[in-house]
Amino acid sequence: QVQLVESGGGLVQAGGSLRLSCAASGRTFSRYTVGWFRQAPGKEREFVAGITWSNSNTNYAGSVKGRFTASRDNAKNTVYLQMNSLKPEDSAVYYCAANPLLRLSTNAAEYNYWGQGTQVTVSS
Repeated sequence: QVQLVESGGGLVQAGGSLRLSCAASGRTFSRYTVGWFRQAPGKEREFVAGITWSNSNTNYAGSVKGRFTASRDNAKNTVYLQMNSLKPEDSAVYYCAANPLLRLSTNAAEYNYWGQGTQVTVSS
């Protein structure tokens, strides 16, 4: 069983930065692939970024590539999403999720565990 808690969201001006954290409980968290997803009002949840347990592979949605960076610290059971050059269209509730597949996946249905989400609002 893995429990996830996101933090680090908030209000920021366009062009600014935020770092989201996803803290996990569960001894085997380091063996899970973690994905970041977001959902804006009236829109479907979409994949943002993913990172494998070994920290050797990451993937990103095209809309955030080059601006967002996923990383993890297995010793702290924490995954991070560094978000730079934020745009108003990045505003959404951001969720971290974990799956035991040991591979990157953009499919939300493949993730077994989800956090409660953290709000990110980017003003223009």
